[in-house]
Amino acid sequence: MTAVKSRFPTPALRALALAALVAGAPLAHAAVDTRASRYYEDALARYEKKDLAGAIIQLKNALQIDKNLLPVQVLLGRALLDSGDVVQAEVAFSEALRLGVNRAEVVVPLAQALVGQGKPDAVLNDHRFALDGLPRTTQYRLLLLRAGAAAEMADMRTALKAVDDARAIDATDAGSWIAEVPIRIRSRQLREALAAADRAVALAPRLADAHYARGEALHVVPDLRAALASYDKAIELDPGYVAARVARAGIYVDQNRLDAAQRDIAEVDKSGGADPRVLFLKAVVAERQGRAADARAALNEVTALVDRVPSQFLRYRPQTQMLGGLAHYGLGQREKARPYLEGVLRSHPGSPVAKVLASLYIADRNPDGAIDVLGKYTRANPGDAQALVLLASAHMAQGRHGRATQILQDALKQADQPQLRTALGLSLVGGARFGDAIKEFEAAFAKDPKSLPAGYALASMYVYAGQGRPAVRVAEAVNKAHPGNAGVLALLGSARRLAGDSAGARSALQAAVETDASLVAAHLGLARLEIDAGALPRAREHLDRALKLDANNTQALMTLAEVAERAGQLADAQRWLTRADEVAGPSSAAPALALVDFHLRHRQLDAAREAVASAIGKAPEAAPTSLAAARVALARGEAAAARSHLQRAATSAGYNVPLLRQIAALQLQAGAPQAAAHSLDKALDERPDDIPLLVLRTAADIQLGNLAAAEQRARRVLASQPRSGLGHALLGDVAAARGQRDAALAAYRQSHELERSSASLMRVFAAMAPRDTAGAMRLAEQWLASHPGDAVVWRALADTQINAGQLAAARRSYEALLKLRPDDADAINNLANILVQQNDPGALPMAERALAVAPAAPHIVGTVGWAAFKAGQTDRALQLLRDARLRDPSNGDTRFFLGSVLASLGRDAEAREELNAALAAGTGSQHRAKAQQLLARLK
Repeated sequence: MTAVKSRFPTPALRALALAALVAGAPLAHAAVDTRASRYYEDALARYEKKDLAGAIIQLKNALQIDKNLLPVQVLLGRALLDSGDVVQAEVAFSEALRLGVNRAEVVVPLAQALVGQGKPDAVLNDHRFALDGLPRTTQYRLLLLRAGAAAEMADMRTALKAVDDARAIDATDAGSWIAEVPIRIRSRQLREALAAADRAVALAPRLADAHYARGEALHVVPDLRAALASYDKAIELDPGYVAARVARAGIYVDQNRLDAAQRDIAEVDKSGGADPRVLFLKAVVAERQGRAADARAALNEVTALVDRVPSQFLRYRPQTQMLGGLAHYGLGQREKARPYLEGVLRSHPGSPVAKVLASLYIADRNPDGAIDVLGKYTRANPGDAQALVLLASAHMAQGRHGRATQILQDALKQADQPQLRTALGLSLVGGARFGDAIKEFEAAFAKDPKSLPAGYALASMYVYAGQGRPAVRVAEAVNKAHPGNAGVLALLGSARRLAGDSAGARSALQAAVETDASLVAAHLGLARLEIDAGALPRAREHLDRALKLDANNTQALMTLAEVAERAGQLADAQRWLTRADEVAGPSSAAPALALVDFHLRHRQLDAAREAVASAIGKAPEAAPTSLAAARVALARGEAAAARSHLQRAATSAGYNVPLLRQIAALQLQAGAPQAAAHSLDKALDERPDDIPLLVLRTAADIQLGNLAAAEQRARRVLASQPRSGLGHALLGDVAAARGQRDAALAAYRQSHELERSSASLMRVFAAMAPRDTAGAMRLAEQWLASHPGDAVVWRALADTQINAGQLAAARRSYEALLKLRPDDADAINNLANILVQQNDPGALPMAERALAVAPAAPHIVGTVGWAAFKAGQTDRALQLLRDARLRDPSNGDTRFFLGSVLASLGRDAEAREELNAALAAGTGSQHRAKAQQLLARLK
C-alpha cells in the first residue's frame, strides 16, 4: 500500500520494496511545468478520437518540456504503434520501462513493435517479456504474440506450447485458435490447421481474422473455391483487411483472373504504403499482360523495398527473402539474388546449402570462421588430438566452454593423456564446473605427479574451493618438484593463508618476491594479508607496486576497488571495477561479476543489470554468471527469471560446494525449494556435516512440507552445536510450519536466550506480534533500551506501531531509525505518510526527501503526489500520481489518491475508474471508507 510499506511481518513486502527501488530513472518532480500536463491531456483526447498525428505532436511537445514524463512516453508509444512507426514505438516503450512503468502497461504493444521490426527472438528471450507477474489477460495476449514469434523462428514446438498456454487461460476466445492456424500450416499439419480455423469461426463468426485464418488453411489444402469464400467473408466484415485482399488477389492471379486481381491490388494501394507482395503481384500481372516495362518497374520497386529491410528482419521472413531473390533474379541481378536465396535455404535445415570457404574465414581472422573450419576438420580427422585441443582453445577464447569440454571429452576417449585432462579441466573451470574440473586435475596429477600444469591447476582449484589443507599438500609437492619457481611459491602462500597459517603464507610470498620481484601474484598475495589485518594503507602500497608492473591487471584493480570500498570511497571503488571490466579479456567475466556485487550492495539495480549483461557476453555458460543474473533478477522482483538462471547455474556448478550453497540459498528465495533441495543434496554428498548446508536443507524441507525430515535435521544441528541458538531456531521454524505457535515461540525464546542477537530477537518478535502486538512492542522497546543502534528492530517496531495506529510512537521510532540510516527511503516515506495524516506541513518535504533517495519507487512517487495534493499543488499531484499508477497499477492506495485528485478537478469518469480499481486492488483500511463515500457521491 502507498501509505505504509511495512517490512514486517510479511516477507513479501520486503521483496516488493526492494524491487521497487530501481535506480537511475530520473523524474522531474521538483518543478513541474503545467504546460506538459495540458499537452498530455489534449493528446489523450486526440488519441481517443483516432487523431494519431495530432496526438503524437502534442506528446512530443510535452517531451520538449520534460523528457521524463512517464505517462507521455506510454501514450506516445501507443500512438506511434497505431500509426505504424514500430521503431519509434519501441523507443518510447523502452523509455517508459526505463522510467519505471509497470510492465503490464506496455509489454504487449512493445512485443508488437518488436515483431513488426522482425525481432521475434527478442519477444521470446528478452527478460521484459517474462510472463511472471503479469495479469492473466495480459499473459494471454503476450502468449499469442510469443506463439507467432516462435513460428517465425521455425520453432513450432515452442509456438504450439505458447498457444496451449494461452488457451489454458481462456479457451473461449478465438484468438488462440487463430494463432494456431499459421503454425499448423508451417508444420504441414493441414488437417489440424483447418480444424483450428473452423473452431475460431465457430467461436467468433463476426470476426474477420477468424475467416481470414480459415481462408489461409483452405488456400494451402488447397481448396481455392472455399478459400475465396472465406477471404470474401473477411473482406465483407472488414473492407480494409489488406492481408485478405492480397491473398485473394494471389488466387485470382493463379486462376488467371487478372482483372479481379487488379481490383484487389488497387484497393490495397488506396490504403497507402508499399507492400512487396502487392508489387510482385503487379509485376506478374504486367508480365502476363505483356507489359514488360511495367513488370520491370514493379520488380525494381520490390528490390528497393526489400534491400532496405534489416537483415535481422529478413532472417525470419523466408517469404520476403524469396520475393527479394526472385525480383533480383527477374531483373538479371544474380549476385544480389544469391544472398536472399541462400537465406531461404538456411531457414530450411533439410535443404542443400552452399559450402563455407574456410580459407577466407582464416584470412579474415574471423574467430567464428576459424572454429567452423576446425570443427569440419576434426569431424573428418577425429584422431588428431592436437587439432582437438586447438579447437577447444578457440571455443574457450570465445567463451564457449561447454563446447570445448565436449571436444576434449571426445578426445580422451581416444587417448588418456595428462595434457588432454589438464586442458579439459581448464575448459570445465571456464564453464564453472569446478567439481568436475578438480577431478580431471586430480587424474592428470596422479598420472604425472611432476606435471607443473596439472599440479598448479589442482592446487589453484583447491584454493578456489576453500579447501586449504589439500591446497597446501599439493602446492608443497609441486614446490618440491619445481624449487625456486616464484609462481609456485606465490600459490603456496595463498594456500597457507587459506589454511590459517598467516606467518607461513607471508614467508612464502616474500620468498616469491625475492625470487621474482616482477611477479604480480606475489604482491597481490601480500596485499591480501594486509587486508586481512585491516592495514588498508599497506595493502594499497602492495597494490600500487602490482599496478606499476601491470597497469591492466584485473585482479589488482579489483582488489584496489575492495580497499577503496572498505575505506568508504565508493566512487573510486566503482571506477576501479569499471576499469578492470574494460581491460579484461573477451572471456573474463570476473570484473563484471564484481561490478554486479558492488551495484547490488548499493541498490543500483539498473547498473547491476548492465554489469550482468557484460558478464553474460563474456562467459554465458559460467555458473557464477548465471548466479549473478539470478541475484539481479531477485532484486528486481523477477522470480521466474531468477529460477531459470539458477537452474543453469546449478547444472554448471558440478559439485562445487560454495557455489551450490549460494545457488540453493537463492533458489529458496526464488520459491524453488525442490531445486534447492537437489543442489543441497549434491553439496552434502561432498560435505555431509556442513552446518550451513544442513540449515539450508532444513529450510528446503520446511518449504516442501517435509516437516519430519526438517525436524530430524534441526535436531542434528542442535546436537552438533548445543550452545548455539541455531538448532532451537530451526525447531521453531518447524513448529511454526506445523501451526504450533506456542511451541514455535518457546523455541525462539530458547534460541534468543543462547544467542542474544538481533536476528534471534526478531524471531521472537515475529512469533509474538500476530497474537500479542503490545507484548511484541514492549519486547522491542526493552531490547532497544540496551541496543539503541539496532536499525532492524527499530524498523520492526515502527512498522508495527504505524499498523496499530500509534502514529506519535511510530513517528518517534522512524526518526530514531533515520538517525541510524538517514537514506532509508522506506522509513522516510512512512514518516512522510504519518506527517500527512497529522496534517504536518513537513509532510511534502519529507516525501520529497524519500523520492530523492529512491526516484523510481512507485509507492514513494504516490506519497509525494498525495502530499503535494494536500499542500494545494494539484497539477503536480496529478502528474506524480499518474506516474505512480503506471509504475504499479495494482497499488490500491495510489488509485485512491489519483481518483481523489481527478474528482477534485471534475474528471468524474476517470475518477470513478480509479476508485473502482482502488477498491478492487484492496486499498488500505484507512482509505477504503473514503473511497466508497467518494465513489457513491460521483455516481
